[in-house]
This record gives sequence, C-alpha cells and structure tokens, in this order.
Amino acid sequence: MTLHHRPASTSQVQAVIFDWAGTLVDFGSLAPTQIFVDAFKSFDIHITLDQARGPMGLSKWQHIRTLLDEPDIAAQWQAATGSAASDADVDAIYARFMPMQIAKVGEYSHAIEGAADTLAALRAQGLKIGSCSGYPRQVLDVLLPLAAAEGIAPDHVVAGDELAAGGRPGPFMALANVLALKVGDVAACIKVDDTVPGIHEGVRAGMWSIGVSLSGNEVGLTAAQAAAMPAAELARLKAHAEDRLRAAGAHYVIDSVAQLPEVVAAIGLRLAAGERPA
Repeated sequence: MTLHHRPASTSQVQAVIFDWAGTLVDFGSLAPTQIFVDAFKSFDIHITLDQARGPMGLSKWQHIRTLLDEPDIAAQWQAATGSAASDADVDAIYARFMPMQIAKVGEYSHAIEGAADTLAALRAQGLKIGSCSGYPRQVLDVLLPLAAAEGIAPDHVVAGDELAAGGRPGPFMALANVLALKVGDVAACIKVDDTVPGIHEGVRAGMWSIGVSLSGNEVGLTAAQAAAMPAAELARLKAHAEDRLRAAGAHYVIDSVAQLPEVVAAIGLRLAAGERPA
C-alpha cells in the first residue's frame, strides 16, 4: 500500500496545527521581517533583516522586546535616547509597527505553492486543521480572508496576542487549538512551523513537530530568489535551516507544506505502531 492510500494509519493522526507566515502563506516570511526593520528605522534605530528574523515566531511585542535586548540594538537605543529600552519603549515601537504591518500584510498574503492542496488532502482524510501565529489578531483579521480566497482556511486560528498565558515558545497556542478542535490526545497532533520558537511550541505541547525550511524564515528567500540561486548555495542554506529546526526538536524537516502529506502518513504509521513523540 502506498503512502497516498492509508486510511487505517492516517486515522491515527487527528489534527495538524500550522503556523502562518513562511508555512502556509508568505514564502520566505517577508511581511513581518521587513516591517520590523521599517518600524525600528522610524525611531532612527537601524537593524538588519537577519537581526529582524532572529526572534521570529514570538508574539510581535515579545519579538520587539527581544530585539531591544540584543547588545548592538540596545547600544543604539542607549546612544539615541540616553537610557536603556523600557517596556514603555517596546509599547511605542509596537504601536508604530502595528499599522505598518496591517497596511502591508496583504502584499505578502499569497499562499505557498501546494498549501491549499495539502489542506484539502488532510481534510479528505478526516483530519482537523488548526493554526496559530505570532501575528496579533488585528493583523490576522486582514490576512485570513485573503488567504481563504486562495484555499487556506483552517478550522481554528489563534493569534499571538490573545492568550493570557502568552505565546511561543510556550505550548499555549498549540494547546488552545487542541481544546477548540476537541482533540483527545496531543500525541495525535502535528505542529508545522518554520521557526525555532514554533518548533519549541509543538514539542512542549507534546506534539509531533515538523519544521519547514525552504519556504520559511530560516532560509528567508522569496520563491523567485530560491529558484534563481545556485543549487549548492541553496542546499547550504537549507542544511543550516534544517540543523536549527532539528536542534529545536523537530521530528521531521520538509522544504514546504507541499511535502507534508507523506510525513503525516509516516507519523500515522508510527502512531499505529504505538510510538509517541519523544
């Protein structure tokens, strides 16, 4: 029997919980990255795209706090303002970031190739589809209808700012999906994410965790840039991304969600054999 026709084994998996940017939409996770650079620049603080990518996966407020705690950025803030960055300063940058992100997220909302087909295939097997994001609800309110028009419409969505317990790297958003979807066993859930905090989230929730390398934040290229890059260089970037995601606890790493159905099949077989995520 091929991996494409496994009703007995696939039924062991109950739900798949996806990240958004870099996983389902926005190849390269560009929308949040560039806006962080622009928001900091509006305060005369200069950060690189690589610096902006570093804490990706956290809630956006915590992302800003983490950036301001980096020595180079902290030194810039101290020189510009005469004091260390406070939580009130994080609030000010966040307030600048939010309208910029809301205005721009639609430009980066395109579904990643194969994502809609993957969701359809999982639903055809009876799986529930959850999702969560570092994006706040106001940003998701713009993104969700645009994604739905391209066939990306999970059964449940949790935003990065709406749980009192907090967001990643804690398990809370993933577990909120378990509750909403009424899944009876966290070991029957799969978390799919392109960031290190997102993999930590899945592992801490007791789920199988799958990292996404090529389409995600760790490689950080547009689809066109990836296609134009020499094969050896692209392979090097993917290998580095895979190493980071596996070090975070990923049980599997794939290029994009287009490859996910085969991994879901493999996990179904492992569950049927009595395995649980380590």
